[in-house]
Amino acid sequence: MPPVFLWIQPKLCNGCRLCEVFCSYRAQGSIWPEEACITVTEHAAERRFAPFTCLQCQKPTCAQVCPVEAIARHESTGALVVDQDLCLGCRLCVQRCPFGGITFSTRLGRVAKCDLCGGHPECARICPTSAIQYVTGEKLRQDRRHAATKTGGGN
Repeated sequence: MPPVFLWIQPKLCNGCRLCEVFCSYRAQGSIWPEEACITVTEHAAERRFAPFTCLQCQKPTCAQVCPVEAIARHESTGALVVDQDLCLGCRLCVQRCPFGGITFSTRLGRVAKCDLCGGHPECARICPTSAIQYVTGEKLRQDRRHAATKTGGGN
């Protein structure tokens, strides 16, 4: 299976935060944006928004530092998933993620991160501006090549 991930284009985000609402509902069973695995940050001075979540790294430091190996790649989706039954809540993974893509849930007493909703990410499905898309690595390469040829930036 080719690598599949969320492609986020902040310039398309309108700040509606529907991604946070639907993510929290799917992950927590209630609308609790503070517990969502995606966060929209606002850059007020520029009136811009930027959704952010786990980048599903190919060499994940979060998984490498976990003392109980609670973070592993899911075979069918390729997402890094936290096994909540194994997680100790030690937060080593939170400290080591260079991007801030994994958080600690005070409600659960464990870490939380994007698991790509089992291959059907709610944030991408609900995003009204397509700022968040679920794509394969090959599709992203094709789109970038196409955009580069349109703008003359292909060389």
